[in-house]
Amino acid sequence: MTATLPRRQVLKAGATIAGLSLGRMAWAQGSDRIEALIARMTPAEKAGQLSCFSDQIRPIGLPFNPGLPARNDATAQLARIRTGAIGMLFNGVGYAGAKAAQDAAMQTRLKIPLIFAGDVIHGLRTAYPLPIAEACAFDPDLAQRTARAAAVETTALGMHWTFAPMVDVARDQRWGRVAEGSGEDVYLGTQLAVARVRGFQGRSLRASDSLAACAKHFAAYGAVSGGMDYNYTEISPQTLREVHLAPFKACVDAGVATIMSSFNDVNGVPASGNRWLLTDLLRGEWGFRGMVVGDYTADEELVAHGYAADGRDAAKKAFLAGMDMSMASDLFNRWLPDLVEKGEVPVARLDEAVRRVLQLKDAIGLLDDPYRSISAKAERTQVSTPSMLKLSREAGARSIVLLRNEGDLLPLKADPGRIALIGPFGEDRDNVVGTWAFMADARLNVSVAQGLRNRKLAVDVVKGSEVEAPIAGGIDAAVTAAQGADIVLLALGETQLMSGEAQSRTEIVIPEAQMALAEAVAATGKPIVVLLRHGRALALHGAVKDAPAILATWFLGSESGNAIADVLFGDVNPSAKLSASFPRESGQQPYFYNHKNTGRPAPDTGSQEYKARYRETKNEALYPFGHGLSYTRFALSNIVVPPRMTDRIEVAATVTNTGTRAGAEVVQLYIHDRVASRTRPVRELKGFARVDLKPGESKPVRFTLTRDDLRFWGEDGWVIEPGAFDLWVATDATGGERHGFELV
Repeated sequence: MTATLPRRQVLKAGATIAGLSLGRMAWAQGSDRIEALIARMTPAEKAGQLSCFSDQIRPIGLPFNPGLPARNDATAQLARIRTGAIGMLFNGVGYAGAKAAQDAAMQTRLKIPLIFAGDVIHGLRTAYPLPIAEACAFDPDLAQRTARAAAVETTALGMHWTFAPMVDVARDQRWGRVAEGSGEDVYLGTQLAVARVRGFQGRSLRASDSLAACAKHFAAYGAVSGGMDYNYTEISPQTLREVHLAPFKACVDAGVATIMSSFNDVNGVPASGNRWLLTDLLRGEWGFRGMVVGDYTADEELVAHGYAADGRDAAKKAFLAGMDMSMASDLFNRWLPDLVEKGEVPVARLDEAVRRVLQLKDAIGLLDDPYRSISAKAERTQVSTPSMLKLSREAGARSIVLLRNEGDLLPLKADPGRIALIGPFGEDRDNVVGTWAFMADARLNVSVAQGLRNRKLAVDVVKGSEVEAPIAGGIDAAVTAAQGADIVLLALGETQLMSGEAQSRTEIVIPEAQMALAEAVAATGKPIVVLLRHGRALALHGAVKDAPAILATWFLGSESGNAIADVLFGDVNPSAKLSASFPRESGQQPYFYNHKNTGRPAPDTGSQEYKARYRETKNEALYPFGHGLSYTRFALSNIVVPPRMTDRIEVAATVTNTGTRAGAEVVQLYIHDRVASRTRPVRELKGFARVDLKPGESKPVRFTLTRDDLRFWGEDGWVIEPGAFDLWVATDATGGERHGFELV
């Protein structure tokens, strides 16, 4: 007799995301050594362990955060370390300074070592592609390998902890920090978040090349209003749970060592003072036992939010909410001892936070070896190694998306004739690695021009314009160069300072001066390949949009120019797929493929009057999520979808390389819940598979879809509702033949 299920099945809170093989970090409840230290510490010493500051002993150059002194004072900071007022330093590089700082810590009464951290987002000295670019490879193994290489290099330079990965799901390309994450999709972002945690942390946190990871920014920072950095966030519980919390939950299950609280508020309560987020959810529901660090002065900013009266009140509210470590503000040093003395903060809460910091230091081996990862030999031998540069080049080429290739203009022939490389990014080496790579070794940066010259090619390089301003005579020189060339490469886009933190844009377009250059060059009639440089998805127009070939080259890291040349000439057949939709217009933002329908969806054909649309453009992407071409062609066939699901179904398909070159296709599985108690997205990615194929070769692809893949957040928790579902096996978020199955 077949059992029947109610329409709604409520899952247990915090159920594991399906399809992930995850394991928790084994945090000790506390060792006798840690408890003995806590028992001996004064409130001031405890507050010192909970306070971290920018490293002024081994500075990296000009200030990159608000409030950081223009002149560093190593002497004063070393003296302060000796008082026990500092538990962590961040963004300092090098053996000598690390040793000096740790020597100072070893002169304190309790000899508790410092932990050294940094913003290692996509490499340190050797830069790898921006995360949003690397996400286009749809390859968690690649993400894990670049994170592992970054960890080896970072620990060789005297750091223990990185403020990465950034796992915010970002659906508004106006927001500058989309560059740091994995794009607009929850499933892809979750897979890559876990891969990067594993890559950074390695097999054991106590290994000398293990880099403790930090999932950030908790939470819903990717949903800031209007795509404006630091802004407020108004969000439903359903969207918060289904979209913005999912990658963090996966990181917790994967054993991430730390979490960073975010700048934004969430429905009126700043995240860095939000007890529901930092304690009730993170620790109570999810069971996270690691340490929570606030973002740069995030506790102090509770005052500007209007959530705290002054610095003392801000320290109290952030600390009681669940922030364990304060970054840069010094509020915990200044106020926690007084708050404890007056009974406003329980001693037990103070000890709990100190215990978490000491457990982190113990977990990475610092309590046994304060000089762990401080090695002059490692600094000489494990930085920017040939294998790291080789990986940077591989990852760069794997991250390039072929958006358009009319007439099979690409790949170029080995001897393409005379090349005109036109645009502000042709010779440029200052805008190669992208945002959040301020510690990268600029001497490693390979420009597009250099990548071409490395192939002994004749290249006429003309700047044509600045990024945001014309150059006198620049367009005339560019036109002359184009007229004398057999092929034109237009290197256009954004500088690396136009995306990243505090770099939100109202118009996500190529600046006017470059567009004028593109129009003039296009008028010559010469074949044009556009090489976009960008940290976000862009709205393309005019001669750029209409160019016969367009490559999304993002910011690819140290080996950028070589990676671009590899793809231009077909040494690497592009296989990347967009991790973020390219809109038709800036005004469509926020735009994302997995939006919900309206009661009046705009039809593909026919009248669109009184439908959900804009007057000026179609309600669709120019290039959708998952889009990306190849120098060969692929076909999907033999798609088999079982008609009914109880616990799981196996979806099968065959992918065939119908072209003449070897290549890789990313096969994508999408679903749609036709009727539910809450409206559901038009499509949701639930699986993908990279398949390498020789010309004419076919391979089977299989996906396992489970009940948990069909769940959503209802009134009382996660629910699974029986009913009819659509399913597509496709090569982007808009294609594929629709199939169906019923969940019973």
